[in-house]
Amino acid sequence: MPRSSTTLSLSDAKRMLEAGEAKASSIGIAYNIAVVDASGALVAFTRQDGALIGSIDLAIGKAITARLFDKRTSDLAKMAQPGAPLFGIEQSNGGKVVIFGGGLPVKVDNQIIGAVGTSAGSVEQDIAVAEAAAAAINQGVDS
Repeated sequence: MPRSSTTLSLSDAKRMLEAGEAKASSIGIAYNIAVVDASGALVAFTRQDGALIGSIDLAIGKAITARLFDKRTSDLAKMAQPGAPLFGIEQSNGGKVVIFGGGLPVKVDNQIIGAVGTSAGSVEQDIAVAEAAAAAINQGVDS
């Protein structure tokens, strides 16, 4: 069925959370996973039993950051190092920008329709869980 919306729906977000939870379970770490729509507003969030409390805001912040800047948070982290072009970006938007890996925009037909953010493991694990969640949307994710 052709997609008629240019933003993630609740149904999309639920599929993404389920896929992210499955990946987190395969890693063996309880995760916090957040999905935002095209406007950057939270659509859905899950905190698996035992997931780190301190990672709740990080997961949500990564999703919002990925949508605010339409970039993977891991890419922003590289560009925000001292001497790099976006040094200090984490201080923007009221200091709520999160530049650890694990946030990424979600695209359909090359249009960003939302973003996902994950937090609880290493940066590499966070990225893997976010990618699994985003892959639940048929046309994939920003690379």
